[in-house]
Amino acid sequence: MPELALFRALLQSAHTQNNASAVSQNGMHVKKHRLLLIVLVAISANGVNAKDWSTVRFGSATNYPPFHSQQPDGKLAGFDIDLGNEICRRMHAKCVWVDTEFDSMIPALKARKFDGILSALSITPKRAEQIAFSSKLYNIPTRLVARKDGLVSAAMSLKGKRIGVVQGSTQELYAKTYWEPESVAIVSYQNQDLVYTDLLADRLDATLTNAAQAEYGFLNTPQGAGYSFAGKNLYDEKIFGVGTAVGIRKEDTDLKTQIDLAIANMRQDGTYDKIAKRYFDFDVYGN
Repeated sequence: MPELALFRALLQSAHTQNNASAVSQNGMHVKKHRLLLIVLVAISANGVNAKDWSTVRFGSATNYPPFHSQQPDGKLAGFDIDLGNEICRRMHAKCVWVDTEFDSMIPALKARKFDGILSALSITPKRAEQIAFSSKLYNIPTRLVARKDGLVSAAMSLKGKRIGVVQGSTQELYAKTYWEPESVAIVSYQNQDLVYTDLLADRLDATLTNAAQAEYGFLNTPQGAGYSFAGKNLYDEKIFGVGTAVGIRKEDTDLKTQIDLAIANMRQDGTYDKIAKRYFDFDVYGN
Protein backbone atom coordinates (compact mmCIF):
# COMPACT_ATOMS: atom_id res chain seq x y z
CA MET A 1 0.00 0.00 0.00
CA PRO A 2 1.24 3.57 -0.71
CA GLU A 3 0.72 4.61 2.91
CA LEU A 4 3.11 1.85 3.92
CA ALA A 5 5.76 3.02 1.45
CA LEU A 6 5.42 6.58 2.75
CA PHE A 7 5.71 5.30 6.34
CA ARG A 8 8.92 3.44 5.44
CA ALA A 9 10.40 6.54 3.80
CA LEU A 10 9.55 8.73 6.78
CA LEU A 11 10.84 6.12 9.22
CA GLN A 12 14.13 5.88 7.29
CA SER A 13 14.51 9.67 7.39
CA ALA A 14 13.86 9.78 11.14
CA HIS A 15 16.21 6.88 11.76
CA THR A 16 19.01 8.69 9.91
CA GLN A 17 18.46 11.81 11.96
CA ASN A 18 18.36 9.85 15.24
CA ASN A 19 21.68 8.19 14.44
CA ALA A 20 23.29 11.57 13.91
CA SER A 21 23.02 12.56 17.55
CA ALA A 22 22.70 10.86 20.92
CA VAL A 23 19.52 11.59 22.86
CA SER A 24 18.22 10.86 26.34
CA GLN A 25 15.47 8.31 26.96
CA ASN A 26 12.89 11.05 27.43
CA GLY A 27 14.13 12.78 24.28
CA MET A 28 13.73 9.53 22.35
CA HIS A 29 10.08 9.26 23.49
CA VAL A 30 9.45 12.80 22.28
CA LYS A 31 11.01 11.97 18.92
CA LYS A 32 8.89 8.84 18.59
CA HIS A 33 5.74 10.83 19.27
CA ARG A 34 6.76 13.44 16.72
CA LEU A 35 7.44 10.73 14.14
CA LEU A 36 4.02 9.18 14.79
CA LEU A 37 2.40 12.58 14.29
CA ILE A 38 4.29 13.09 11.00
CA VAL A 39 3.21 9.67 9.73
CA LEU A 40 -0.44 10.23 10.68
CA VAL A 41 -0.50 13.66 9.01
CA ALA A 42 1.22 12.33 5.88
CA ILE A 43 -1.16 9.37 5.58
CA SER A 44 -4.16 11.63 6.16
CA ALA A 45 -2.94 14.13 3.57
CA ASN A 46 -2.48 11.41 0.96
CA GLY A 47 -5.73 9.69 1.95
CA VAL A 48 -7.81 7.69 -0.44
CA ASN A 49 -6.28 9.44 -3.49
CA ALA A 50 -2.82 8.01 -2.83
CA LYS A 51 -1.55 5.60 -5.47
CA ASP A 52 0.36 2.37 -5.14
CA TRP A 53 3.96 3.24 -6.06
CA SER A 54 5.29 -0.31 -5.88
CA THR A 55 6.41 0.33 -9.49
CA VAL A 56 7.71 3.70 -10.69
CA ARG A 57 8.12 4.34 -14.41
CA PHE A 58 10.72 6.94 -15.39
CA GLY A 59 10.85 8.50 -18.85
CA SER A 60 14.40 8.89 -20.14
CA ALA A 61 15.85 10.20 -23.43
CA THR A 62 17.29 7.76 -25.93
CA ASN A 63 21.05 8.33 -25.58
CA TYR A 64 22.66 11.10 -23.54
CA PRO A 65 25.88 9.91 -21.86
CA PRO A 66 27.00 10.13 -19.13
CA PHE A 67 23.42 10.59 -17.89
CA HIS A 68 21.78 7.70 -19.69
CA SER A 69 22.78 5.30 -22.44
CA GLN A 70 22.33 1.68 -23.44
CA GLN A 71 25.23 -0.72 -22.99
CA PRO A 72 26.16 -3.45 -25.53
CA ASP A 73 24.39 -6.01 -23.33
CA GLY A 74 21.19 -3.96 -23.52
CA LYS A 75 21.35 -2.69 -19.95
CA LEU A 76 20.84 1.00 -19.20
CA ALA A 77 23.63 2.93 -17.49
CA GLY A 78 24.40 6.48 -16.49
CA PHE A 79 24.12 9.05 -13.72
CA ASP A 80 20.35 9.55 -14.13
CA ILE A 81 19.81 5.79 -14.27
CA ASP A 82 21.80 5.21 -11.07
CA LEU A 83 19.99 8.03 -9.27
CA GLY A 84 16.60 6.72 -10.36
CA ASN A 85 17.35 3.15 -9.34
CA GLU A 86 18.54 4.34 -5.92
CA ILE A 87 15.40 6.44 -5.46
CA CYS A 88 13.26 3.39 -6.29
CA ARG A 89 15.28 1.19 -3.91
CA ARG A 90 14.59 3.59 -1.05
CA MET A 91 10.91 3.70 -1.98
CA HIS A 92 10.81 -0.12 -2.01
CA ALA A 93 9.60 0.17 -5.60
CA LYS A 94 10.53 -1.45 -8.90
CA CYS A 95 12.07 0.95 -11.45
CA VAL A 96 10.90 0.75 -15.06
CA TRP A 97 12.63 2.90 -17.69
CA VAL A 98 10.68 4.17 -20.69
CA ASP A 99 12.71 5.31 -23.71
CA THR A 100 11.29 8.62 -25.01
CA GLU A 101 12.43 11.45 -27.28
CA PHE A 102 13.26 14.53 -25.22
CA ASP A 103 10.84 16.93 -26.92
CA SER A 104 7.87 14.65 -26.13
CA MET A 105 8.74 14.05 -22.47
CA ILE A 106 6.24 16.41 -20.84
CA PRO A 107 3.29 15.48 -23.10
CA ALA A 108 4.05 11.78 -22.47
CA LEU A 109 4.17 12.36 -18.69
CA LYS A 110 0.83 14.16 -18.75
CA ALA A 111 -0.59 11.33 -20.88
CA ARG A 112 0.50 8.89 -18.12
CA LYS A 113 2.91 6.94 -20.30
CA PHE A 114 5.23 7.05 -17.29
CA ASP A 115 5.25 8.52 -13.77
CA GLY A 116 8.27 10.80 -13.78
CA ILE A 117 10.86 12.35 -16.10
CA LEU A 118 14.43 11.58 -15.10
CA SER A 119 16.37 12.85 -18.08
CA ALA A 120 18.51 15.93 -17.31
CA LEU A 121 15.30 17.98 -17.17
CA SER A 122 15.91 21.57 -16.08
CA ILE A 123 13.61 23.26 -13.57
CA THR A 124 12.27 26.26 -15.48
CA PRO A 125 9.32 28.61 -14.89
CA LYS A 126 7.78 27.62 -18.24
CA ARG A 127 7.88 23.89 -17.45
CA ALA A 128 6.64 24.52 -13.91
CA GLU A 129 3.40 25.83 -15.43
CA GLN A 130 2.72 22.30 -16.70
CA ILE A 131 4.35 19.91 -14.22
CA ALA A 132 5.79 19.71 -10.72
CA PHE A 133 9.42 19.02 -9.86
CA SER A 134 11.19 17.05 -7.16
CA SER A 135 13.93 18.69 -5.14
CA LYS A 136 17.09 19.40 -7.15
CA LEU A 137 19.23 16.53 -8.43
CA TYR A 138 22.11 18.49 -9.98
CA ASN A 139 23.01 21.79 -11.66
CA ILE A 140 25.30 21.85 -14.70
CA PRO A 141 25.99 24.87 -16.94
CA THR A 142 25.43 25.10 -20.70
CA ARG A 143 28.32 25.61 -23.11
CA LEU A 144 29.03 25.91 -26.81
CA VAL A 145 31.12 23.19 -28.49
CA ALA A 146 32.95 23.83 -31.77
CA ARG A 147 36.11 23.00 -33.68
CA LYS A 148 39.30 24.28 -32.07
CA ASP A 149 39.31 27.50 -34.09
CA GLY A 150 38.62 30.19 -31.50
CA LEU A 151 34.85 30.46 -31.92
CA VAL A 152 33.22 32.21 -28.94
CA SER A 153 29.69 32.06 -27.58
CA ALA A 154 28.67 35.61 -28.45
CA ALA A 155 25.92 36.43 -30.94
CA MET A 156 28.10 38.80 -32.97
CA SER A 157 30.82 36.19 -33.59
CA LEU A 158 28.21 33.55 -34.45
CA LYS A 159 26.48 35.56 -37.18
CA GLY A 160 25.94 33.34 -40.21
CA LYS A 161 26.93 30.17 -38.31
CA ARG A 162 24.80 27.04 -37.95
CA ILE A 163 24.29 25.90 -34.34
CA GLY A 164 22.79 22.50 -33.51
CA VAL A 165 20.52 22.01 -30.49
CA VAL A 166 18.17 19.34 -29.15
CA GLN A 167 14.52 20.06 -29.88
CA GLY A 168 12.57 21.09 -26.80
CA SER A 169 15.72 21.75 -24.73
CA THR A 170 16.58 24.87 -22.77
CA GLN A 171 19.57 25.24 -25.09
CA GLU A 172 17.21 25.49 -28.06
CA LEU A 173 15.19 28.18 -26.28
CA TYR A 174 18.33 30.15 -25.37
CA ALA A 175 19.75 30.01 -28.90
CA LYS A 176 16.45 31.01 -30.51
CA THR A 177 15.93 33.83 -28.00
CA TYR A 178 19.37 35.46 -28.16
CA TRP A 179 21.15 34.21 -31.26
CA GLU A 180 18.54 33.64 -33.96
CA PRO A 181 17.57 37.36 -34.06
CA GLU A 182 21.26 38.11 -34.79
CA SER A 183 21.24 36.02 -38.00
CA VAL A 184 22.52 32.84 -36.38
CA ALA A 185 20.93 29.70 -37.89
CA ILE A 186 19.55 27.44 -35.15
CA VAL A 187 19.05 23.83 -36.27
CA SER A 188 16.99 21.54 -34.00
CA TYR A 189 17.37 17.76 -33.75
CA GLN A 190 15.50 14.99 -31.95
CA ASN A 191 18.58 13.99 -29.93
CA GLN A 192 22.18 14.99 -29.27
CA ASP A 193 23.62 12.06 -31.23
CA LEU A 194 22.10 13.49 -34.42
CA VAL A 195 23.63 16.88 -33.58
CA TYR A 196 27.11 15.36 -33.26
CA THR A 197 26.68 13.45 -36.53
CA ASP A 198 26.08 16.70 -38.43
CA LEU A 199 28.78 18.55 -36.50
CA LEU A 200 31.34 15.90 -37.48
CA ALA A 201 30.13 16.07 -41.10
CA ASP A 202 30.65 19.88 -41.12
CA ARG A 203 26.95 20.54 -41.60
CA LEU A 204 27.06 22.49 -38.34
CA ASP A 205 29.55 24.97 -36.95
CA ALA A 206 28.85 24.26 -33.30
CA THR A 207 26.40 22.78 -30.80
CA LEU A 208 24.96 24.27 -27.62
CA THR A 209 24.49 21.63 -24.95
CA ASN A 210 24.88 20.52 -21.34
CA ALA A 211 28.56 21.01 -20.45
CA ALA A 212 28.98 17.64 -18.70
CA GLN A 213 27.31 15.77 -21.55
CA ALA A 214 29.59 17.52 -24.04
CA GLU A 215 32.74 16.78 -22.05
CA TYR A 216 32.11 13.16 -21.09
CA GLY A 217 29.91 12.13 -24.00
CA PHE A 218 31.83 13.79 -26.85
CA LEU A 219 34.99 15.81 -26.13
CA ASN A 220 36.63 12.97 -24.17
CA THR A 221 35.99 10.49 -26.99
CA PRO A 222 38.13 9.92 -30.12
CA GLN A 223 35.44 11.60 -32.25
CA GLY A 224 35.66 14.79 -30.22
CA ALA A 225 39.44 15.15 -30.43
CA GLY A 226 39.28 18.11 -32.83
CA TYR A 227 36.68 19.99 -30.81
CA SER A 228 36.60 22.01 -27.59
CA PHE A 229 34.42 24.30 -25.53
CA ALA A 230 34.00 27.73 -27.10
CA GLY A 231 33.50 30.69 -24.81
CA LYS A 232 32.37 30.68 -21.19
CA ASN A 233 29.57 28.98 -19.29
CA LEU A 234 26.18 30.43 -20.19
CA TYR A 235 23.75 31.43 -17.43
CA ASP A 236 20.15 32.57 -17.66
CA GLU A 237 17.95 31.48 -14.76
CA LYS A 238 14.70 32.19 -16.62
CA ILE A 239 15.72 29.87 -19.47
CA PHE A 240 18.14 27.34 -17.95
CA GLY A 241 16.41 27.25 -14.58
CA VAL A 242 17.96 26.51 -11.18
CA GLY A 243 19.09 22.93 -11.74
CA THR A 244 17.59 19.66 -12.88
CA ALA A 245 15.07 17.44 -11.10
CA VAL A 246 12.53 14.69 -11.58
CA GLY A 247 9.50 15.97 -13.48
CA ILE A 248 6.23 14.79 -11.88
CA ARG A 249 2.54 15.32 -12.59
CA LYS A 250 1.18 18.08 -10.33
CA GLU A 251 -1.52 15.83 -8.89
CA ASP A 252 0.98 13.13 -7.79
CA THR A 253 1.93 14.89 -4.56
CA ASP A 254 2.45 11.59 -2.72
CA LEU A 255 5.04 10.50 -5.30
CA LYS A 256 6.85 13.83 -5.01
CA THR A 257 6.95 13.46 -1.21
CA GLN A 258 8.56 10.01 -1.45
CA ILE A 259 11.08 11.04 -4.13
CA ASP A 260 12.07 14.16 -2.18
CA LEU A 261 12.64 12.07 0.97
CA ALA A 262 14.79 9.61 -0.98
CA ILE A 263 16.90 12.43 -2.48
CA ALA A 264 17.35 14.11 0.92
CA ASN A 265 18.51 10.87 2.52
CA MET A 266 20.87 10.10 -0.38
CA ARG A 267 22.46 13.51 0.06
CA GLN A 268 22.67 13.09 3.84
CA ASP A 269 24.19 9.62 4.00
CA GLY A 270 26.76 10.13 1.23
CA THR A 271 25.17 7.82 -1.36
CA TYR A 272 24.60 10.71 -3.77
CA ASP A 273 28.29 11.68 -3.73
CA LYS A 274 29.38 8.06 -4.26
CA ILE A 275 27.18 7.81 -7.35
CA ALA A 276 28.33 11.19 -8.69
CA LYS A 277 32.02 10.23 -8.39
CA ARG A 278 31.46 7.32 -10.79
CA TYR A 279 30.87 9.87 -13.56
CA PHE A 280 32.23 13.30 -12.63
CA ASP A 281 35.36 14.84 -11.12
CA PHE A 282 33.59 18.05 -10.03
CA ASP A 283 30.68 19.05 -7.78
CA VAL A 284 27.76 18.16 -10.05
CA TYR A 285 25.17 19.13 -7.43
CA GLY A 286 26.22 22.78 -7.65
CA ASN A 287 24.92 25.72 -5.67
